[in-house]
Amino acid sequence: MIRKATAVCLLLTLAACGGLRDSRLNPFNWFGRSEPAEKVVIDEKPQDRRERVQTVLDMKVEQVSSGAIVRATGLTPTQGWWEAELVAQPVTQDGVLVLDFRISPPFEDKAVNTQRSREVTVALHLSNIKLANVRSIVVQGANDARSAGR
Repeated sequence: MIRKATAVCLLLTLAACGGLRDSRLNPFNWFGRSEPAEKVVIDEKPQDRRERVQTVLDMKVEQVSSGAIVRATGLTPTQGWWEAELVAQPVTQDGVLVLDFRISPPFEDKAVNTQRSREVTVALHLSNIKLANVRSIVVQGANDARSAGR
């Protein structure tokens, strides 16, 4: 009898885990999948001399114990682009954190090759303190932007 009761309790506990997986209590669900977004206009003059990446192909926000890691993949017009970085702008009053995907052009003209060879991936760690007032994160390039929200 005790074995049957234990088995039933284990099955009920395991079944309850499926509901928690999709709930807002699960920290892995705090930021959803990225989706195309409107570019956000910031009034400040950028101090960074690098250009924005041509196209933002993908963006993911991964929860970690100390905050989140924002990972973005961009497409450059040619090969040889370097010094890529996500540059954080001030958080807007609506709780939008804008990250400019900045990258330096090659020193000399390079060939246009396959798309895969022109993709650049960067990541940025954001602490829980920086994420306290953030409702959504936008990564923007020269031609488009992607966002993920809570």
